[in-house]
Amino acid sequence: MQKGNISIHAQNIMPVIKRWLYSDKDIFIREMVSNGCDAITKYHMVRPEDTEALSVHVTVDPQAGELRFEDNGIGMTWEEVEKYINQVAFSSAEEFLKNYSGEDKSGIIGHFGLGFYSAFMAADRVTIDTLSWQEGAKAVRWESSDGMTFEMTDGERATRGTVITLHIMEEEKEFLDEWKVREILEKYCGYMSVPVYLEKVEPPKKEEEKADADKAEKDQEAESGKEEEKKEPEAPKPINETHPLWLKNPKDCTDEEYRENYRKLFHTFDEPLFWIHLNVDYPFNLKGILYFPKIKKDFGGQEGEIKLFNRQVFVADNIKEVIPEFLMLLRGVIDCPDLPLNVSRSFLQNDGYVRKLSAHITKKVADKLNSLFKEDVKQYQTYWDDIHPFIKYGCLRDRKFFEMVSGILLYKTTDDRYLTLGEYRDRNTKAEKKVYYTTDKNRQAAAIALYTGRDIDVVVMDTLIDMNFMSFMEMEGGEDAPTFVRVDAGVDGLTDEEKKDSDLKQEDYEKLFRDALGQKELEVRLQALADESLPALLVEDEQMRRYKEMSAVYGQSFNLPDKYSLVLNTQCDTVKKLNGMEDAEMKEMLCRQIYDLARLSSRPLESEDLKQFIERSQKLMAYLAK
Repeated sequence: MQKGNISIHAQNIMPVIKRWLYSDKDIFIREMVSNGCDAITKYHMVRPEDTEALSVHVTVDPQAGELRFEDNGIGMTWEEVEKYINQVAFSSAEEFLKNYSGEDKSGIIGHFGLGFYSAFMAADRVTIDTLSWQEGAKAVRWESSDGMTFEMTDGERATRGTVITLHIMEEEKEFLDEWKVREILEKYCGYMSVPVYLEKVEPPKKEEEKADADKAEKDQEAESGKEEEKKEPEAPKPINETHPLWLKNPKDCTDEEYRENYRKLFHTFDEPLFWIHLNVDYPFNLKGILYFPKIKKDFGGQEGEIKLFNRQVFVADNIKEVIPEFLMLLRGVIDCPDLPLNVSRSFLQNDGYVRKLSAHITKKVADKLNSLFKEDVKQYQTYWDDIHPFIKYGCLRDRKFFEMVSGILLYKTTDDRYLTLGEYRDRNTKAEKKVYYTTDKNRQAAAIALYTGRDIDVVVMDTLIDMNFMSFMEMEGGEDAPTFVRVDAGVDGLTDEEKKDSDLKQEDYEKLFRDALGQKELEVRLQALADESLPALLVEDEQMRRYKEMSAVYGQSFNLPDKYSLVLNTQCDTVKKLNGMEDAEMKEMLCRQIYDLARLSSRPLESEDLKQFIERSQKLMAYLAK
């Protein structure tokens, strides 16, 4: 027997102590399984000719209060236990790779020599029983109750490999629940390269229970008249998929496999719109699949999920250093064995490599969108309603992404055309670099008709991000930057040139409406509009309206006054006859009705205004019925 104190490489362990060891307690299960996978990978490397089935078995034993992790990998000698277990932060994987003379050095997970000690996060006693693959090696048993003192003795293990037994603390008994352990294994180890099996030790049956079961079985056999042929028990299935789709060559994957992988990864019955298969070997090793889900109109509550793996071991969701922020609306998986992870593998060291990786992922997404546009623009247009909030958000957050996709940004018109900015300008020379838009094509239908009636397309900008996007395009578009104007922000350029002459006097109508409405500062303009049935429009300065809307979105209130201009249509018969009417009460009612109808084109009437509008409408109908 040998007793002693575990030595610590201070320069390795101190940074870890300062940052704590692991961010999530259940990660110790991942670390135990990862160690087993590494042991098997090492054995494959030193004995590639051996065709024995290799695996990791996790056993839950509630009666003994134990969680056991067993592998039939390379095992350890006495000297290796002393070196790799008794010295914290001394990595056996790193040491193995230094001494390994073969070419294939991929697949080793551990690097820091700390994973084993995560066991003490949930266990108050840990034992290791191991036997090395080397000929003539003796079994070794190692035991510790605190991670700082240990006992080593000759072991009794008769087969190559290692079993690590964790005696779970009383306060951590949840890790003796089979379903809890299964959930953790599926989360962290669901795609590890070595088969992982989960077993549970059932409590022994009491003698009377066993006797009752035997009697029931015999009675059943007697009733059937013959003893049924006993079936062979089904072979257990591993909890993990050892060859995930993202590691395969894209040309070997079918569309249905991509969809099934999406459903399995994210536990959903939905289907993605399309996907990008990342398969990069240079300048770094990067595999993965990014899925484009249907994105909600305002993506309020929209949650994407990018799962980050390192050599098929789950690390974390949505690592912002690797995944650009705007890509967080997507779903997918990225597996990059070259990532510079810190000890917990739950955070990334912020270095130039990670930034290059992030930029490369952004480029691949932009390339995919461009290829979709060029290869099948009709199909791309069918995606646009779902993906445009994501693309616009990406433009706002990443200038380089904007530059890569600026030529494939589409604008959907009120008649369901999808136009690039260049196409909009080619079709709408009358617009003179302006882009006319609506935020509600039903409510703003009257104003829209004034433009479409003169063959000017109106685009629909009805999502929350569109306000920011339009401002971005106006500022970042350079000399060819568009100017966005909502259809009810003014009617400049919409005068019917053939009918613009009118005998109506501006000052008369301005006084008439100001007096009727009690608004002494109201701006009233006379203009000949092509739609003779439309009496008036209420317009507001574009920039002032945008400023107020953006302030409201961000929870700011500056109590800015509403300042509208009333544009009266000199081609409307009601407007023409209004000033000459002798019935003063009817004239005032019509002024108010025209104003409220104009208001309804931009926003609903509420409270007292709505009540008065309804009462006035009833009076007007009664008058006309006489």
